Amino acid sequence: MRQQVSSGAAWEEIVGYSRAIRVGNVVEVAGTTAVDGDGNVVGVDDPGAQTRYILQKIEAALAQAGATMRDVVRTRMFVTDISRWEAVGRAHGEFFRDVRPVATMVEVSALIAPALLVEIEVTAVIDA
Repeated sequence: MRQQVSSGAAWEEIVGYSRAIRVGNVVEVAGTTAVDGDGNVVGVDDPGAQTRYILQKIEAALAQAGATMRDVVRTRMFVTDISRWEAVGRAHGEFFRDVRPVATMVEVSALIAPALLVEIEVTAVIDA
């Protein structure tokens, strides 16, 4: 059975994607950025604040799919300036210090809006 989770963002229909998909006990959460419901970037020029906001959005998407942050087994972090990795890493640690999923952080040349510094994807396995 396939369960789709929507954030309600207009981009989902335009681009043709879901915030998250659950198939069986696996949940995949799409790349998530620090954009609020009104389309404003949260934490401008603060990668730590953006990371915390993103992980809160991911936590909500996981909950809609019946998962929690404790079910996360992999995170992928895309950053526009790898020299600021520590702020992103510390914020990630606030959510995952005890869970300790495998994690990847890579620098990318740009995200969809210039003020966005971080984008994160996660994979969760329920009852792993």
